[in-house]
Amino acid sequence: MASIEIKYVFTLPDGKKETFILNLDPQSLELAGNKPSQIPAWTKLEFHQCMHCPLNPSEFPQCPLAINLVNIVQPFEEILSCDNIRLDVITTERKISQMTTAQKGISALMGLIIPSSGCPHTTFFRPMARYHLPLANREETIYRATSMYLLAQYFLNKDNKPIDIELKGLVQIYKNMELVNITMAERLRAISETDSTINALVLLDTYTKTIPRAIKDSLEQLRYLFTPFFEYMKE
Repeated sequence: MASIEIKYVFTLPDGKKETFILNLDPQSLELAGNKPSQIPAWTKLEFHQCMHCPLNPSEFPQCPLAINLVNIVQPFEEILSCDNIRLDVITTERKISQMTTAQKGISALMGLIIPSSGCPHTTFFRPMARYHLPLANREETIYRATSMYLLAQYFLNKDNKPIDIELKGLVQIYKNMELVNITMAERLRAISETDSTINALVLLDTYTKTIPRAIKDSLEQLRYLFTPFFEYMKE
């Protein structure tokens, strides 16, 4: 089975293009061939290691997430987060093009790399990486994350395993992700001269905080989407 290819093309303010071709394993959905040729010191697992990291330095000398971010940190070292860029995201099924800021474009790319990097705390998000939606807004993110989690509960139920219809596990997943984002931002601050990649991660973290709040509010902001369905079920 062929790998799943997703191409990101950034057209920078000076007209220069930065292209990133990411290949996901069709079964594990883990990134393949994204490791840098030279491994910088800031990718060491023990350098700003997450306090809840389950990995052992003897088995994993480098942080799997950090090492997969190396190739996107270096090309944007002279780009400011507010710089306007053109982003083209190309998959087998479609092409998405948009004028946006460097911060939002890099954040979208990180949103694909992070789940498929090999970090244990991000594995849950791999189905979303498989059906990647670049530049998703707040409501789209809430809808996709909760729908994915509830579909997972369906499969757990089919296997006669305990399920979580109250989404408590999803809240914990996002709390774990918040710690990952905070610690990864510390790594990037230690080596980045500009703010583009750091602010891209900060932008992702705003969505990390959004999901638990939405669940706490019983996802009421999405209820209107199902009004026609509720009416149909009454018939």
